[in-house]
Amino acid sequence: MTLINSVATWLMKKRMHQIELFMKYPNEVQEEWFEKLISGAENTEWGKKHHYKSISNLNEFKQRVPLQNYDSLKPYIDRMLKGEQNVLWPSEIKWFAKSSGTTNDRSKFIPVSEEALEECHFKGGKDMLTMYFNNRPDSKLFTGKILTLGGSHQVSQLNADTFFGDLSAVIMKNLPLWAQFYRTPHLDIALLENFEEKIEKMAYATKDANMTGISGVPTWNILLFKRILEITGKDNLLEVWPNLELYFHGAVNFTPYREQFKKLIPSDDMYYLETYNATEGFFGIQDLEEPGEMLLMLDYGIVYEFLPIEHLGDEHPETLTLDEVEIGKNYALIISTNAGLWRYMIGDTIRFTSLAPFRIQITGRTKHYINAFGEEVIVDNADRAIEEACRQTGAVIQDYTAGPVYFSDKKAGGHEWIIEFEKKPAEFDRFVDLLDETLRKLNSDYDAKRFKDMALHRPVVHVAPCGTFFKWMKQKGKLGGQHKVPRLANNREYVESILQYLN
Repeated sequence: MTLINSVATWLMKKRMHQIELFMKYPNEVQEEWFEKLISGAENTEWGKKHHYKSISNLNEFKQRVPLQNYDSLKPYIDRMLKGEQNVLWPSEIKWFAKSSGTTNDRSKFIPVSEEALEECHFKGGKDMLTMYFNNRPDSKLFTGKILTLGGSHQVSQLNADTFFGDLSAVIMKNLPLWAQFYRTPHLDIALLENFEEKIEKMAYATKDANMTGISGVPTWNILLFKRILEITGKDNLLEVWPNLELYFHGAVNFTPYREQFKKLIPSDDMYYLETYNATEGFFGIQDLEEPGEMLLMLDYGIVYEFLPIEHLGDEHPETLTLDEVEIGKNYALIISTNAGLWRYMIGDTIRFTSLAPFRIQITGRTKHYINAFGEEVIVDNADRAIEEACRQTGAVIQDYTAGPVYFSDKKAGGHEWIIEFEKKPAEFDRFVDLLDETLRKLNSDYDAKRFKDMALHRPVVHVAPCGTFFKWMKQKGKLGGQHKVPRLANNREYVESILQYLN
């Protein structure tokens, strides 16, 4: 183990130097990657169609290539799924990450090239460790195993040359040997299709292991942890895994889950490291010990553009580059990648917390907000309001969702919330008032609409019984992996669906 730690430490120090270089020269690194992507794809069908050979800068690229989404690229991806090559990207693409967001039941198949695996996803995995060891050089992480709770879809075969599955399944099937050695449980369990069967088998397979690290989506990890405590009869995870020191988390805002994790892992030394690893690419890693922001990773074969959220509906929206963004503003994230996603809007919104180096926070989804009355409430507003209401009333939440209540002849509009509590607030009415008051402080548009209840009345909050969101997600076939509860919607789709389920 000493030799492994020494080699790993040497490699990580070398990588930290490279990270510091892109932190110092961000625009130059992005320009270099832009040239690599354009020249690399100039002889693909897409590259020829958009005349990549004569593109000399990003402005020309923006003029030639319109903003894309999955629907606009789908005809090309469908052909790639059938085995056609050199369509969007020059190297052979035989792997596809299957993604079905909460907003749409239809599956998306995101191409995953060898370059995307090596230069983006695997590099991101190694950089998570690099960031951690840079801040905790005395770590004993490599003396044990890292539990990875990934997707609930096996890798499947479309034809002789094409495979698909959850991104986590695709990554696990392609991991290098050294990484397979440190992760647990065995792939036979980790890639089980049935999520509930997987939780049960994972609990028994890992309860006696020397676990030093955990990786996964908080929602699903909590289910596994509670099952392990049931089986072992222990009070917390440190009684099961005394050497546990690190949790890699992502996909959802950790804030609503923080109190639950403190109870499950009662240690001030436990390290929580946030990542921004989406199906389309690995974008950010928390590089500082203090939580709340992530370093934007600029050398992963991805070129970034940023669309101010207020221009999302424009016919020909103008995107910004790194040297044009501002702190605190909301942007839709646009990417061009080494897997053939060109000017692709992934559906996430972010804001910058720092410009030197570039650090970001995820603020929500382009489709997950409430703006039925001009209030423009985003997921970040909702998460922070929930956190404050919980803090002041001693509540702990499991999950929540919210949507609009439309105007009626006699009543103003409003917001309707469904909240599942791990621990209910001591004073429920005060919890609702604090939720409302905090939203008013955070969001001036919401505050203006709440003035004297003229446009928005006090929020309506329903308390859902324990297990509601799990059962609802199960009913929709969306357990495990990167599936997550939709926090906000600008219609009543999710609220009505859950209320109907409860009734």
